[in-house]
Amino acid sequence: MSYEPPSSSDDDTRSTATHPPCVLAFNAGDPSGAGGLTADVATVAAMGGHPAAVVTGAYVRDTERIYDHFSLDDEAVHEQARTALEDLPVQAIKVGFVGSVENLSAIAELAADYAELPVVSYMPHLSWWQEPHIDQYLDAFRELLLPQTSVLVGNHSTLWRWLLPDWSGERSPTARDIAAAAADMGVPYTLVTGIPLPAHHVENVLASPETVHCHVRCELFDATFTGAGDTLSAALAALLACGTDLTTACTEALAFLDRCLEAGFRPGMGHAIPDRMFWAEPEDSETPSPEADKDDAPTLEGYGFPCHDTKH
Repeated sequence: MSYEPPSSSDDDTRSTATHPPCVLAFNAGDPSGAGGLTADVATVAAMGGHPAAVVTGAYVRDTERIYDHFSLDDEAVHEQARTALEDLPVQAIKVGFVGSVENLSAIAELAADYAELPVVSYMPHLSWWQEPHIDQYLDAFRELLLPQTSVLVGNHSTLWRWLLPDWSGERSPTARDIAAAAADMGVPYTLVTGIPLPAHHVENVLASPETVHCHVRCELFDATFTGAGDTLSAALAALLACGTDLTTACTEALAFLDRCLEAGFRPGMGHAIPDRMFWAEPEDSETPSPEADKDDAPTLEGYGFPCHDTKH
């Protein structure tokens, strides 16, 4: 895709816009709230954007694992997106897991019709899925969507095995090696995450075949998180929609993710999830004892609600 990030001399969109920047997000519904479209909506909103959410299907999952996935048909996906695009001033597109070859084709067609919009495509780990579905999906993503993609986002291991399956070097491929493979399919920039480093650290690198544009090293958290990739890619799309230049947007998106993980929580019996609304927490977050506030606890009567007296 021919998208070029705005230069620093461009007008500051954030200061002149009269409404939050709109981000069109394609993803699957996630009932656990860990990732998928739920993560996209929360992240875009947390970044100050307006999420236009297109449902491509639904996961059957909890915070620990994905059990199944059901796709919507491509016509339903296309009509959702087309209606939103014709009404809203969309300024960026984010593509997550969309569940089928047909949906990838529909999204690629829409992206080609709106070629002026940056497209951030995220490739998650698909080991939970059946092998034939994985192969078909990855092949279609490569052929249909990568040519429309401005920035590809994915974990080092996932992108390596997908884009460089025949890699035989003694060392692991670098971010530039992976970016070069993506560029062969038309992707100008690739954000490679989770590159292993010594001493419990990883590196996240924005690269093109020619150079590394930015890199951020961070220490691994002890917890296992679900939803980090969707959070990062949605944050990047929101920042690009604001008019932020690509290098700055990547740095800020990675910093946002780090804060989300630092404030992460474990709502169920599985993995921790990022707290995308960490900034809304009060600074003095001392938790009062239940006994101390017992008398001050709000009641339904205090809000004017009638008592529930339905009998079964």
